Amino acid sequence: MNDERIARATLTAVAEPGDVLLNRIIAHAGAEGALDIIRTARIPHGLPVTGKEAERLDHWRIRLAGAEPDLDREVCDRFGGRLVCPGDPEWPTTLDDLGDRRPYALWLRGPGDLRNGGLRSVAVVGSRAASPYGSRVASDFACDLADKGWTVISGGALGIDAAAHRGALAADGPTIAVLANGVDVPYPASNEGLFAEMARRCLLVSESPPGTHPHRLRFLVRNRVIAALSRGTVLVEAEARSGALNTASWARKLGRVVMAVPGPITSRTSVGCHALFREQAAIVVTRSEEIVEAVGRIGADLAPPPHTPVLPRDRLDPGTRAVLEAFPARGATGPAQLAVKAGADLVTVNAKLGLLAAGGFVERAPTGWRLTEAAKST
Repeated sequence: MNDERIARATLTAVAEPGDVLLNRIIAHAGAEGALDIIRTARIPHGLPVTGKEAERLDHWRIRLAGAEPDLDREVCDRFGGRLVCPGDPEWPTTLDDLGDRRPYALWLRGPGDLRNGGLRSVAVVGSRAASPYGSRVASDFACDLADKGWTVISGGALGIDAAAHRGALAADGPTIAVLANGVDVPYPASNEGLFAEMARRCLLVSESPPGTHPHRLRFLVRNRVIAALSRGTVLVEAEARSGALNTASWARKLGRVVMAVPGPITSRTSVGCHALFREQAAIVVTRSEEIVEAVGRIGADLAPPPHTPVLPRDRLDPGTRAVLEAFPARGATGPAQLAVKAGADLVTVNAKLGLLAAGGFVERAPTGWRLTEAAKST
């Protein structure tokens, strides 16, 4: 590992992810130069720093004393992980869209290729307190997308995130979890088996070194990476205030496609999705084909029209259907009245009545003919 990579590995342990000031310093002086500025507290000319920002430099200097990049690298090597930095072949250039919020480097675990995985990718996110409906939708969407060769990106959390990852794995397809903790820390603990399977088959990603435990701010900060890596974000369920809405907000800022799934108006976890429809013109999606149409190639990945159910009456010839549609919804009628309404002669109507009776559409009544109960329901 060269000095620049060691410096970036150190910075992931020193500062919170995506700090604007640190990215400005890196852009001005490089990663090694940024470490030197933190150590010495000497701000170079041409890099204005406010009083509050200077306080952050003091905080980083304290944390720098405890940083152990060599140990982090050894731990990473033990579980077969790697550090990916800007400019590496595996670094996704879509992350550069974050500008001053770009990650300093990323710690990866698993055989998946981060750059290639992001080329055809969709983020599927939502509530931790997912309903059975939301979990089913997330899993089905992810399974279909993975089966079509799309990478499913999410945050590894309970609820919708976990359902999305599991759906992609069920299709033996690619999925990426962007974590708010080290890639060797199973959080939440109930997803430990899921993370182990993803580390074996897919990819775990973090901006923090191995061994890092999460806190609330990092969950929000990592959402920008989920949004930047993917070509579009789908919200399956979200409450009025949620991390999933934060991901959608980042997706919109970055010019990515924002989609959401409608839900019951009586459900708290539908409020966030419906707000996106009303306030931000998010795209309504109800099928995986609609997601692919929104993020895929213009004119080439169009969603086919939904299949309409074929009813027994749809198989009738036009003349027979005209006689059937001439029947009143209630009560009985005679062949003469049917002939007038259907615009057919009496001989034809009598012949059609025999066909309709044989098909179970109509039956004889004391005063003529009437619809059967089965025909009324269709």
